[in-house]
Amino acid sequence: MNNLSYARIVGTGSFSPKKILTNKDLEKIVDTSDEWITERSGIKQRHILSENEVLGDMVYDAAVNAIDAAAIDRSQIDLIIVASATNEYSFPSAACILQNRLGIKNIPAFDINAGCTGFIYQLNIANQYIQNGSAKCVLLVAAEALSKVTDWTDRGTCVLFGDGAGAAVLVADTKPGIRSVTIGADGSYKDLLYAKDAMYVEKKDALVHMAGSEVFKVAVKKLGEIANHSLEINNLPIEKLDWLIPHQANMRIIQATAKRINLPMERVIVTIQDQGNTSASSVPLALDTAIRDGRIKRGQTLLMEAFGAGFTWGSALVDY
Repeated sequence: MNNLSYARIVGTGSFSPKKILTNKDLEKIVDTSDEWITERSGIKQRHILSENEVLGDMVYDAAVNAIDAAAIDRSQIDLIIVASATNEYSFPSAACILQNRLGIKNIPAFDINAGCTGFIYQLNIANQYIQNGSAKCVLLVAAEALSKVTDWTDRGTCVLFGDGAGAAVLVADTKPGIRSVTIGADGSYKDLLYAKDAMYVEKKDALVHMAGSEVFKVAVKKLGEIANHSLEINNLPIEKLDWLIPHQANMRIIQATAKRINLPMERVIVTIQDQGNTSASSVPLALDTAIRDGRIKRGQTLLMEAFGAGFTWGSALVDY
């Protein structure tokens, strides 16, 4: 293994569209109420792309913010990975489109789709590229334009989702950054949360379909398991964990996960009230938000985790 064998996060960025859709706004669209949405999800508002905005715009802005925070030159980046299930192009990849907009040439760039677990999968891939010496500076962007695939007549799902992007720059370092990443999947649950491709089906089937209560049960169990697993394999007592940064899907899921690992909510990063569920982008968006508002500081230990369509799941223990 080379001397620079650890992957460390040196900069983060995010972007949320200016347009905000509040629970009160949704009361005018479907049969729901601010009280009902807040009680069941913890969401008060979500950011939504305007008609003239696309996912690529969010990807670019989040990437630039992360690059600026990392204080690196764009020419140093030698790998770009984008995580998304809602790219406006079937091909080329959002990563290649981003590469062009950043003015970077001749480096690998590709997308992954792991649902809401996208950023954790990205960390796993970037960590391996850096550890084996194939890359020294990796740009990760996770972004979703879920408003484009939301059924705005379905009150069970339309109240949950929002648009946004989160990004991180990882570099090779001699000091530990990413301690471990654990990922997994079980495709037997595919029919509980899905959206089909609009090229092959009617518009209605190309929108998000979710069996909410079934997804909730599996998510709570799996998120608790993988959080405990990350702590155990790193021999880290819960007292030494500074922050849990969970996927922002549902406040009740977040609270249940914190309870399973005996972590007080005061040490959990929560942005769901302002962002809603932004799928793959929710973890890096929450990470960047908490770094920029001063909650997360250098030297702290973070546990990031997510659960999404597939089903997919993952957790990452990181020294920031």
